Amino acid sequence: MSPALTDRARELDARHAATDLRARFRLPAGVVYLDGNSLGALPAGVAEAVADVVHRQWGNELIASWNDAGWWDAPTRVGDALGRLVGAAPGQVVCTDSTSVNLYKAVVAAARMRPGRRVVLTDPDSFPTDLYVTDAAARVAGLVVERVFPGDAVARIAEVGDDLVLASYSSVDYRTGELWDLPAITRAAHAVGALSCWDLCHSAGVLDVGLDEHGADLAVGCGYKYLNGGPGAPAFLYVAHRLQDDFDQPLAGWNGHATPFAMAPDFVPAPGITRGRVGTPPLLGMLALEAALAAYDGVEPAAARERSLSLTGFFLECLDTLVPHLEVATPREPARRGSQVSVRHPQAYAVVQALIARDVVGDFREPDIVRLGFAPLYLTHADVLRAAGHLRDVLEHREYERAQFRTRATVT
Repeated sequence: MSPALTDRARELDARHAATDLRARFRLPAGVVYLDGNSLGALPAGVAEAVADVVHRQWGNELIASWNDAGWWDAPTRVGDALGRLVGAAPGQVVCTDSTSVNLYKAVVAAARMRPGRRVVLTDPDSFPTDLYVTDAAARVAGLVVERVFPGDAVARIAEVGDDLVLASYSSVDYRTGELWDLPAITRAAHAVGALSCWDLCHSAGVLDVGLDEHGADLAVGCGYKYLNGGPGAPAFLYVAHRLQDDFDQPLAGWNGHATPFAMAPDFVPAPGITRGRVGTPPLLGMLALEAALAAYDGVEPAAARERSLSLTGFFLECLDTLVPHLEVATPREPARRGSQVSVRHPQAYAVVQALIARDVVGDFREPDIVRLGFAPLYLTHADVLRAAGHLRDVLEHREYERAQFRTRATVT
């Protein structure tokens, strides 16, 4: 390994020592985990918190825990904790359902808040569920979906003008890690009287998103990636305060009722963000997520972002030295980069499997992306250098050609 890079890693780790929070996580010894953008690592304390929910709150206290343990209020309580990490003041985020369900609510509600308009813009390269759900919601609401790349969105928004209902985009491209311009697209939508909706699945916990600061209207995101809530953790929905009285979401469930235990036959929406709820929440997953968010105690989003950029920037330095001919799909400019670095290789799936065999865990995305996510709280610059060295060795020794690395599993 390059002595210069080793020294550089040591220097950067010393510089960012204040945000080295690996001790707050339970990671297997010797593993460099670069897949926090698919499933976050297990934070310390989560297993114990879930055990308490199961054995004491559920096992001993039984149904009393809806009141005594705060189960009923968990969606808004956890929502406020999530909101802090995406720049949302209290009362604007509810932890509920899945990203797909919340996006459906947001698109239909946007149509109801902007009656007479027909067009929704979204990114053709969005994560597929965003495309499927947006199309499904558009069919119900009588909308037309235009797939427009984020880089062309501002110009197209101006062209569509007062026929635009919603600009619905992901903050970060899930394949390449490119960071899109949330403030500019949001301003452009507002200039024509439309709304914006942002998918924060690859942003929450690693970017200084600033939903309130930038005037975002709606947002959705999941709890199991960089927020470390565990597999299948519930998602979240953001509705800006100024829109909540008019937020008429299509899934009118009893948890979103103004008086849910009155058991009234007709739906009356609850005031505020609570109307974003639908049915009984999955408490085991939600309280696991709440415990996981303690890993961010004392961490400001800007500090997480600063460490993230340092890690990804150093990884690019390492690649330039160790594997200079490798094609990097992620923008090099810090302002255009999320918290991942993606590289292209014709045998990308096998490259990922060969790295996993070396205890460097990333993932693969079609058609040729080796995707490496950098969760700032539990990765060091020394980890980054080690990962780059293993990637160099996998490529130099053509380990990706081995048969055991080429057989596709269901989950890639």
